Parts: sequence; C-alpha cells; structure tokens
Amino acid sequence: MKQTILRALLVTLLTGSAAAARADQADGLALAQRRNCMACHAVSKPLMGPSFHDVAGKYSARGDAVDYLAQSIVKGSVGVWGNVPMPANTQLSNTEAHTLAQWVLSVR
Repeated sequence: MKQTILRALLVTLLTGSAAAARADQADGLALAQRRNCMACHAVSKPLMGPSFHDVAGKYSARGDAVDYLAQSIVKGSVGVWGNVPMPANTQLSNTEAHTLAQWVLSVR
C-alpha cells in the first residue's frame, strides 16, 4: 500500500514538474516576443544579435548566469557578441528580466 502511494506521488510530482517547465518555456517565449527581443534574436540562429541557443551555451555554466544575463538585458552591452551593441531595456522589470534570462538559459 505504501509503495503504491509513493509511486502515485512520484508520478504526480514528475508530471507536475514537466507541466510547470513547459509553462515556464511558453511564458519566457511569450515575454521575449512581447518585449521585441525577437527583432534582433532568434531561438536557434543568429540575426542581428546571437541566437538564444548560443547565449545559453556561452553562459549556462556560470554560477551567476541568471543574474548576469538579467543585468545585461536591462543595462545592455557593447562588444560582447561583436560590434553591434545590445541596447538597454530599462522598461523591463527585474522580474521580467530574470524570467527572460532563465528562459534564454533553458534554450538548448
């Protein structure tokens, strides 16, 4: 009986976690589209800026990757990915910047 309950709980947790991950993915993509990130970036190919896939590959091993990217998203950067600067996105809230950073890092 205990094993059956434990298995049911495990399945529920795993299913819920997968559903939450899909929702986070959809939320991140929707936010990137709504905030015009896709004007310069694409998921898997470089446009004016690097692809989100390339950004994730470059920064995912950093311990401070989410905070670093969130700061780069809000403040912008110059010379990190070539000659085209990333403009500051000061209209983003801290929460939105962190949501975008987490989503970008999840793109693989």
